[in-house]
Amino acid sequence: MILWLNPVTGVSGDMLLGALLGLGAPLDEVRAAVESTGLPGWRLRAERVQVDGIAATRAVVEVEDTSTERHAAELLDRVRQARPEPVADLAAAAVRAIAEVEGALHDRHPDEVHLHEIGGLDTVVDTVGVAAALHALGVTAVHSAPLALGSGTVPCAPGVPPAPAPATSRLLRGAAVVGTDLPGETVTPTGAALLAAAGTAYVPPPAMVVRETAHGAGTRRFPQRPNVLSATLGEPLTAEPAEPMVVLECNVDDVTGELLGHVLDRALRAGAADAWTTPSTTKKSRPAHVLHVLCHPHQEARLAELVLAETGSLGVRSQPVTRRALPRRTTTVTVEGHEIRIKHGPWHAKPEHDDVAAAAEALGEPLRTVAARALRELHS
Repeated sequence: MILWLNPVTGVSGDMLLGALLGLGAPLDEVRAAVESTGLPGWRLRAERVQVDGIAATRAVVEVEDTSTERHAAELLDRVRQARPEPVADLAAAAVRAIAEVEGALHDRHPDEVHLHEIGGLDTVVDTVGVAAALHALGVTAVHSAPLALGSGTVPCAPGVPPAPAPATSRLLRGAAVVGTDLPGETVTPTGAALLAAAGTAYVPPPAMVVRETAHGAGTRRFPQRPNVLSATLGEPLTAEPAEPMVVLECNVDDVTGELLGHVLDRALRAGAADAWTTPSTTKKSRPAHVLHVLCHPHQEARLAELVLAETGSLGVRSQPVTRRALPRRTTTVTVEGHEIRIKHGPWHAKPEHDDVAAAAEALGEPLRTVAARALRELHS
């Protein structure tokens, strides 16, 4: 499924969550994902509201611990416990992105960053909730119109910086934006981080069959326009149009296999469309690997920095490519009480390896046997 956003008054974590709940993401599944983090003292509900005559959904998040300041590492530890695993991956990528930009601003390692306004436990609910809603709706691609940026200042603990706040500005690298006369902060760090983690492409809406539309309500009110996030869910008509992508590459001959695996995992968690290595022989006949990362153009700078920092390479190459992706969707089957996701393309259906491996281990059966049983369940 394709998610198309039209953020004419910006975006925040709760606006995005409200829009996804309005599109039909099951509230019980979203709550279950948040509950799996072990977060204490929280509540999430969806309210139907009218915003200047437009029916919208407002995601109401309440936490008993109202402190808005804590270390980023604490939030990361929470969101990484979320289940299913793809939900944890996307939520962690969003929180990690916030920690990295705050670390760059204050010359600190991301794990040591102390977050202020966005350090509240509601950030866990917002990030895990959005990730769970996207997963439940089967969203495989997020597209968006330019983000509307406000003007003026943003009151916060360190002072009164201009809007958008410095952290938000860094999170918006590669995003399409448009200036407005709306006062204050219209794009929050959490909203910007979630869009980046979801690999949002700022392009016109693709050819698709519209299945549902909804609006996520913001808490502020503007005299100029309704403060809602418009969201559309659709199925691609055919293969996605060829989209511009970038391939980052670097040669590495002095890193371990474990480190290469770590870099691939980090790149994927940070929003890369794909990442892989190719064995090679470099100068002086050294055995080496070429590390490849496929990403959207707006992610190039951030992922190049990640690759350089993790590998210690002295340089990284980039080249523009195009990618044509076929439509896909995900369903779930059950094998003796174990849920296994099935990814469907136009010509083939394949069980998700991680789910099959977990079920095979629990059942004490060979992996190929469980995979075959999952396919029989699919066609039964």
